[in-house]
Amino acid sequence: MASDQRTTTRRRFGQAAVVVGVLAAGRALVLAGGGAPEAGVPPRARPRPPEPHAVPAGPPPGGGPAGAAHDPQSYRLRPMAGETSRSGPGASPPHPEVAFHLSTDRREVFLTFDDGPHPFHTPDVLRILRRHHVRATFFVIGENAIEFPGLLCDIADEGHAVANHTWTHPQLTTLPPGAVRSELGRTSSLIEDILGTAPDLARAPYGEWDDPALSICNELGMSPVGWAIDSQDWTVPGAGTIAHTVLSEMHPGAIVLSHDGGGDRRQTVEALDWYLPRLLDEGYRPIRIAP
Repeated sequence: MASDQRTTTRRRFGQAAVVVGVLAAGRALVLAGGGAPEAGVPPRARPRPPEPHAVPAGPPPGGGPAGAAHDPQSYRLRPMAGETSRSGPGASPPHPEVAFHLSTDRREVFLTFDDGPHPFHTPDVLRILRRHHVRATFFVIGENAIEFPGLLCDIADEGHAVANHTWTHPQLTTLPPGAVRSELGRTSSLIEDILGTAPDLARAPYGEWDDPALSICNELGMSPVGWAIDSQDWTVPGAGTIAHTVLSEMHPGAIVLSHDGGGDRRQTVEALDWYLPRLLDEGYRPIRIAP
């Protein structure tokens, strides 16, 4: 019965996977509204999990060159390789079961953040989203989430979606099925343990899915999500370039890829602070992705 229900849910995703300029049959995603919480609906109350490490409230003083403001290894936050093999030379073609763009008749867009949670950058991103009363989707790494479970609660309690980005950020297409199941299943179990609800969405590292990985994703009750706009923040090109990339490619229904972890994301934070109010001024409404 549970398997049938998951299969039925997955079939609902069939109308959403439309790559920019390419029609792709996929699974439909129902959009969960952003903006302020509904009146009379209190935020979820849950016990706050203890943080395993005492982490400073912000980056160490003194700044320094990009990538040197803090040591990601200190928090098991390993810098990730280029996140966007689908976007660059030699990219694999879009898989027809993965949603890259969501059909909408309104100026709704979908901001997503990968590779967190991060003790410095995730709170900064949350602060900006909160200031503008918008919602986003966070694809979290399991080995980071287990270090900072309180940040997972912060993300969920502020109305954002928490989604699965594997446990250690491997390329799933290079792994045997058992390892793929472990990467996705272990992360889903952790999210459920912390938040009380398993994730419904997953993103493969580097955007690389194949049929076996998608089958496992489906069996675990998740729908695969890609992106239509790559902010290129992982190349650390400067906040202005990141903002220009997002604004110049924005269109209704676009899923935007950014990162709140996996490296020094100060440029991502600065860019978001600049382009988000401009998106709002142009009539766009960032909302989260949800089943």
